[in-house]
Amino acid sequence: MPSSVPPFLVFFVGALLVPFLRDAPRLRAVWLVLIPVVGALNVWGLQEGFELQVQLLGYTLTPVRADRLSLLFGYLFHLGAFIAIIYSLHLKKGDSPTVQHTSAVVYAGSALGAVFAGDFITLFLFWELLAISSVFLIWTRRTPAAISAGMRYLLVHVVSGVTLLAGAMVHAHQTGSLDFGPMGLEGLAAWLVFLAVGVKAAFPLAHSWLIDAYPEGTPTGTVFLSAFTTKVAVYALARGFAGEEVLIYIGAFMACFPIFYAVIENDLRRTLSYSMMNQIGFMVCGIGIGTTLAVNGAVAHAFNDVLFKGLLFMSMGAVMYMTGKTKASELGGLYKTMPVTMILCVVGALSISAVPLFNAFVSKSMIMSALLYEHHYWIWPVMLFASAGVVEHAGIKIPYFAFFAHDSGIRTREPPRNMLVAMGIGAFLCILIGVQPQLLYNLLPGEVDYHAYSYTHILTQIQLLCFAIAAVAAFHLWKIYPAEIPSVNLDVDWVYRRAAVKVTGFVGSMVGAADGALRTAFLGVVRRTMRGAFRASGPRGVLARTWPAGSMVLWVSILLSAFLLFQLF
Repeated sequence: MPSSVPPFLVFFVGALLVPFLRDAPRLRAVWLVLIPVVGALNVWGLQEGFELQVQLLGYTLTPVRADRLSLLFGYLFHLGAFIAIIYSLHLKKGDSPTVQHTSAVVYAGSALGAVFAGDFITLFLFWELLAISSVFLIWTRRTPAAISAGMRYLLVHVVSGVTLLAGAMVHAHQTGSLDFGPMGLEGLAAWLVFLAVGVKAAFPLAHSWLIDAYPEGTPTGTVFLSAFTTKVAVYALARGFAGEEVLIYIGAFMACFPIFYAVIENDLRRTLSYSMMNQIGFMVCGIGIGTTLAVNGAVAHAFNDVLFKGLLFMSMGAVMYMTGKTKASELGGLYKTMPVTMILCVVGALSISAVPLFNAFVSKSMIMSALLYEHHYWIWPVMLFASAGVVEHAGIKIPYFAFFAHDSGIRTREPPRNMLVAMGIGAFLCILIGVQPQLLYNLLPGEVDYHAYSYTHILTQIQLLCFAIAAVAAFHLWKIYPAEIPSVNLDVDWVYRRAAVKVTGFVGSMVGAADGALRTAFLGVVRRTMRGAFRASGPRGVLARTWPAGSMVLWVSILLSAFLLFQLF
């Protein structure tokens, strides 16, 4: 039966009831699982071309617009919410389950509202609600680092929202419309919107919020975070800026430079955060190419990224939940007591590495093929290098240092069953899409005439995998592979977290000193002048005898004289 219920409404109504179930954990668990299930049935009933429109102050707003692009992300966000909710069902009273579950459901609903928004005002409202709801998934961890990271995360995303609103207002003034659709990069409005989306997509130099905040989230909260915010930005780029060539170069740089940080990073959740930026680079590059194949590949890779990156974040979240540790230098040997988690993590590692028969292979190869078809011969080897880097920092490093490497001596057990079930669903879908890519291709916004499992694609990827594995082995053999040691790596956030604070303090002290010197010098001249005048004429009443009162009279006289002078001219 066709549906006309806005997709976000199911989640918002569901979130309203979550706090009332705090004392009934079983009923709360059932209710939480039902929210994405009912929401998915609702979205399945939305017909392509459906629009819900309202009039406001002479503008036509479109709170819901369903086409193949928005429907694809709608299916994806329901699937991501379903897996993440199952993963979080074990939360107990000390974990603030009411806060985490309520904010997570509102967060997922906000992501749905954003991708089904047909106008800028609706998009802006959900854009900001994404930031406000998701920050509680960071703050709930309650550590000083999480509180600080959450505040920076919120400020960055509020600025992104304000920039989006400014672009929308300029666009409305220039065109008389608030519709959100293809914009191109012509004019102030388009650049403002592009900048706002770029911040949310973690473009280079605007990416530190991701690396800073995601590793500080709760074990379950980071799984939600990995599924929605950046994917909403990818959707917005595909909607408004497909085919903009600058995105090819931004995406290529975005795919490459996080590799160097990920290789030396000791915190495995920070490694995954850099890896997320690397994978978004492939999506951005595909959108920049702009052909049907490339855009299909970009949004297909976004779909797959929620699965394999979510699986890796879930496995590291499980390790963190059971051991309290996430640093490679403190882990190792966990395969002995967490074998199921280890196997599921390896599935995620194989998937992100684009091994044939796993899901990233069937989406990443679309982007790589599109680069060659459009004669981007200089970008193709760059992205090939980025693909090899993924194998090293996510495909090998994550499972190796968490579950193998040296024996840390930690003896624990498997995480709660719901966490294993959620990881199992993610792993199953990674393999299913890899084996049956047509299941995903049928959902893509453009017509798909592509065969991933051609001889050329398979051979190229196997060669790449062999090269990457051999390089890692050689680096270890020659002892030039970076050691996993406790360290702090400087990223561009150092500019505003450390350098800006010191520069501001230094400049403030210099200005304060100069101000004090000028005040002292000026008041000294005034004081000597006044004293000379008093001695010459003698005191004439209490005002003249009292220095503060006399000074005030002087300044009043000066201000009155200036006022009269301005009046004359």
